[in-house]
Order: sequence, then C-alpha cells, then structure tokens
Amino acid sequence: MQNIPFDFQTQVIEQSSTIPVLVDFWAEWCEPCRALAPVLERLAERAGDRWVLVKVNTEAFPGIASQYGVRSIPDVRLFHNGSVIDGFTGALSEYQIEQWLKKALPSPYAADMDRAASAAAAGNESEAVAILEGIVTKEPQNSPATAMLIRLILFYRPAEALALSESLEGDREYADLGAAVRTLAALLMRSETGLPDDVSKDAYVRAIASLRNGDLDGALERFIGVLRENRYYDDDGSRLACIAIFRLLGEEHEITMKHRRSFDRAF
Repeated sequence: MQNIPFDFQTQVIEQSSTIPVLVDFWAEWCEPCRALAPVLERLAERAGDRWVLVKVNTEAFPGIASQYGVRSIPDVRLFHNGSVIDGFTGALSEYQIEQWLKKALPSPYAADMDRAASAAAAGNESEAVAILEGIVTKEPQNSPATAMLIRLILFYRPAEALALSESLEGDREYADLGAAVRTLAALLMRSETGLPDDVSKDAYVRAIASLRNGDLDGALERFIGVLRENRYYDDDGSRLACIAIFRLLGEEHEITMKHRRSFDRAF
C-alpha cells in the first residue's frame, strides 16, 4: 500500500501501465471508509504482484476526487493502463470485494488469450487448447480462459470439460455454459448399450454421434426428429440436448436461429 503525500500521475496513472492500481477515495470523517480500509489493506497484502492499493484523501485532494466524479465515499476505482476500468462505492464485505476483483482485474495473460482466440478462429484448435491449458494452470480463477477451453475440448474430452466447468459454478455470466456442459458431457459419455430399446434409439444414437463430431447443426436436426417421434425417449433426452446446444451457441447464433422454430413446434 502507498500513502499520501504522493504524485497521482506517477503512482496511479503511470504505475497502472505495469500493474493494476486500486484507488480508495476516503476521508477521515467517513465511518464507512474506516470500516472498508482494513479490508482493502488485507486484500492488498494477499494480492502480491496482482495489484497495488493507493489511498486518496478527498479532503486533501479535492481536485482529483472531482476529476473522477467522486460524489460519495468510500469510492473505489480500479486503474489499468492509465484509465479507470471498474469500481464500486460503499463498504462492501471482504467476500464481495474478492468476487468483484475476480471479474474486474485484467488478466496478466490477456495477450495469450488473444493468441488463443486467433488460433481457434484460424482453425488451429490444438494450438489454442495448448495456450489455454497453460493459462488455466497458472490462473485457475480465469473464467474467460476456462470457458474458452471448455468450448474447444467439450466434444472430444467431455470428462475434462465437465470437471473444468465446476470452477464456473456460481458465476452468473457462465451459468448457461455450465448447464449446457453438464447435459452434453453426460450424453457424450453415454454408452449406446445403456440406452433404452425403442424405435427412436438408432436416430438418437446418430444424433449423439453428430455431437461427438462437433456437428451441432446435424445433431439438432436429429434430436428434433427424435422429439417428433418420441419426445420422452431417454427421459426427455432430445429436448434437453437441444436446449443445451442452444445455450452453448447462444440465441443469436445462426445454427440456433435455424432450428429454434422447428424445436418449438416439435412437441
């Protein structure tokens, strides 16, 4: 932690180009500020080289507070590369701040994630997977990297994808992905011999085979066909599989939009 007097330009703006800087705008008369201060200090001590804490007394530096639109305190701002990238007001609990930091802090592996995304977009999935595995090993709490990795390995390493998805539990941003992975991984690992004997079985097996090949267009078409024939085959498995694929792709994906109406009319 760094205390005033200080040079805001040097200790916040310039320093944030090398390490994220958490700025706590406070004042002596502010009781919530006094409650928040030791929480931030404990977190800063545990942060190591992930971020640093700078405290700005708004009574001593009203110009800086005004420049950043600080109207009520405590007001906490996270600076990165010279700019505010996130913040909160009020005396949050330690747990709430920890959860906020998980989302707000920029990853030190952002450039590697960009490389992985570019490799995947170019069809070099093995390269993308290798990069992402390295990131997740070094930074297990990196939810965007974990989610990207899960999407890449789900159809040929479903057990690993399912295990990875556990780290996303409780993260609302990835709730749909987690639900989709649980459903699809179970299907991908399902043995054909364990499926109920029925006229729909062959079509259902072909739908799962399409999933394993990553052919989501074909999988949806086949699952919807099973729905029309026998909705309740394998405990409503086709309907659940379609919903999981839609969640995985998102409602705006062209494959989702192609099949959504047929799915809605199938039962």
